[in-house]
Amino acid sequence: MAHPSQLGFQDAASPLMEELLHFHDHALMVVILISTMVLYIIAAMVTAELTDKLVLDSQEIEIIWTVLPAVILILIALPSLRILYLMDEINDPHLTIKAIGHQWYWSYEYTDYEDLGFDSYMIPTQDLTPGQFRLLETDHRMVIPVESPIRVLISAEDVLHSWAVPSLGVKVDAVPGRLNQATFIVSRPGVYFGQCSEICGANHSFMPIVVEAVPLKHFENWSSLMIEDA
Repeated sequence: MAHPSQLGFQDAASPLMEELLHFHDHALMVVILISTMVLYIIAAMVTAELTDKLVLDSQEIEIIWTVLPAVILILIALPSLRILYLMDEINDPHLTIKAIGHQWYWSYEYTDYEDLGFDSYMIPTQDLTPGQFRLLETDHRMVIPVESPIRVLISAEDVLHSWAVPSLGVKVDAVPGRLNQATFIVSRPGVYFGQCSEICGANHSFMPIVVEAVPLKHFENWSSLMIEDA
């Protein structure tokens, strides 16, 4: 969950987000090392005498500033490509959910169940109860079992939307007439908040996403109650 004045990422709640955090730290260390080296070179040039000011050509320097950046880019690209592969990997998902973006709410269909689906609207500020978050709470949450591979099929009814939950490392565009997908595993029970991340009209800021991860037994009880009430 995000908090005021937060500068970093939200706590990771999925293996994919943990990988993204590790990659961020890896890339940030490379950036810090490069920045330190460049600042050192600039400081050395400013404070030292220009002993090589008449040098017009240097094969050694040409090789260094060609090979070194290439090696650095490879060190960044390899873990990045691995994460890209993991984001698209699908291994026998236990549950498939279809998320459809509308102006301005989300609807969810649990395709493994015959009559399990609902619309999810933001709860207006005046209807919130103590402990609920303004602009983030919904009347119906997307409930999923914890530690189970989940596949979400994402589309839109009208205009472009984007289904994003930062703690899970998921952000997928919802495009009318097209079906995109995301897969993830939630590591621990909890409630995870997201928002539409594609400007989609006047009420773009008022279509939050709430994912609630619960133990499998609780999910089975919830799904049975939802089907009975349908």
